[in-house]
Amino acid sequence: MDISTQNAEAPPPTPQPSAAVLKSASRGATRPGDRIFLGLSRGSGIFLLAIMAAIAAFLTYRAALAISKDHGNFLTTFEWNTSLEPATFGIAVLAFGTVVSALIAMVLAVPVAVGIALFITHYAPRRLGGTIAYVIDLLAAVPSIVYGLWGALVLVPHMDGLFGWLDHYFGWTGIFEWQGGAPRSMLTVGILLAIMILPIITNVSREVFRQVPQMHEEAALALGATRWEVIRMSVLPFGRSGVISASMLGLGRALGETMAVATVLSPTFDINASLLDPGGGTFAQNIASKFSEATPLGQDALIASGLVLFVITLLVNGAARVIINRRKEYSGANA
Repeated sequence: MDISTQNAEAPPPTPQPSAAVLKSASRGATRPGDRIFLGLSRGSGIFLLAIMAAIAAFLTYRAALAISKDHGNFLTTFEWNTSLEPATFGIAVLAFGTVVSALIAMVLAVPVAVGIALFITHYAPRRLGGTIAYVIDLLAAVPSIVYGLWGALVLVPHMDGLFGWLDHYFGWTGIFEWQGGAPRSMLTVGILLAIMILPIITNVSREVFRQVPQMHEEAALALGATRWEVIRMSVLPFGRSGVISASMLGLGRALGETMAVATVLSPTFDINASLLDPGGGTFAQNIASKFSEATPLGQDALIASGLVLFVITLLVNGAARVIINRRKEYSGANA
């Protein structure tokens, strides 16, 4: 082979950035607009951290004042009496009710939300999918008090049949044993919270599923995969981290929901083995119902319970971040 043929087959050289470009990149932002944008972005991040630190410091200080005057164990006491002498209060019932109601909501809402998102993006005709998505967006904009009024006036009166069915077939477990009475229980609260967080999880999951590369789905179809196999092998792995993020957003709202829970629940400072028995309470509901009439010590005690809810929320977000980081290979940025 002659020299001319070798020269013709040689690949063209890769263009290299000039020294001026490299020097400019090494200095970072040099234009006034870049410097302003960098300063605003950095300042926004620092400001957010400062706000979080200020909130944590305020809650910790007021909580310390209250806990120092508590004659019971703040973590295990099944009582909330801040106006008596000596004051005795604890968060055992509140922590149990908050976690249980949020878990019930997640168990009910996440599978339904993922199913709706998959139906909109991969099964429904375009016009039908757009209509369903519009309705879901409207549900996300409904205020909490409206959900609470609907729950108290519509949901609670129609829960007797479900409670009776659960007691008849699953009452032997103790968890679904019903002694009668108004169905203003943790299960009712969990169902209402599931309806409230359903639009949030659905909307985020829907947008994540729409980002699945079309070539992945087409490749699976070309290999003979069915529609469900395409979803199982291409769509769900790609959107897993997004669904986890959507679920954590929904869980955050379920943990901190106030007015809807206060409207539906009959609060008592007891922990019932059955999810159908009235009673229990949550952090947000207890703060909303007692803060306006609380003494200075009572307000500090409620702030202390708010600190616990603050810590729980941070732990939930941290756990979600750990899970997402372990699934980086499925994220849209790395697809």
